Amino acid sequence: MQSKAYPELPSRAPTHMIAASIGEAAACLIRVPTEVVKSKMQTNAIGSSTVISTLRSVLSERGSFGSVGVLGGLYRGYGITLMREVPFATLQFPLYESLKHEWGKYIGRDVSPAQSAACGSFAGGIAAAITTPLDVVKTRVMLGSDASGVRYRGLPDVVRRLYNEEEGYSVFFRGIQPRVLWISIGGFVFFGAYESYRSFLMSWSNSGSCHSP
Repeated sequence: MQSKAYPELPSRAPTHMIAASIGEAAACLIRVPTEVVKSKMQTNAIGSSTVISTLRSVLSERGSFGSVGVLGGLYRGYGITLMREVPFATLQFPLYESLKHEWGKYIGRDVSPAQSAACGSFAGGIAAAITTPLDVVKTRVMLGSDASGVRYRGLPDVVRRLYNEEEGYSVFFRGIQPRVLWISIGGFVFFGAYESYRSFLMSWSNSGSCHSP
């Protein structure tokens, strides 16, 4: 039986995908520089132990296309980060909305914030698993060189050396379990908090409308 809360509507997946892609492109303008510095400090790829000294060293590095400073250092890997984040977002958000829609149809009412959180957790975990290879490659591109200090010469070189010098295709799924775990937890918290606050605001707004003259 078709519920009144969730009537059959045309798919909004393309809208969710476009909105998610634009949002991720903007978010990466802030996320990429912080991840570059974090990756350098975590792997001790350079002899620096403080944020300031690591930042100075990153700014002095040369990128894949010969640029230095902000573009060659801090924004190294912006493109590959988009290649990870955009597919992740275009998988997560439409899947999240679809799960909410189908669950709402099944129970005949709007899903609760806790149920929305569960949908967000599942959607995030699936998207995280599928995009793990992109995450592995992105991390190497941001580091700029391998463990022995030999610099990478662009994205194809990263993929080739990861495959040839390590464990073959399995290297591209290294870290999939913790990635899926943490993103699933993050999805539960994020979407649960979002839907709870959204529900509160809607209730408050409706309450105010009922009491207005």
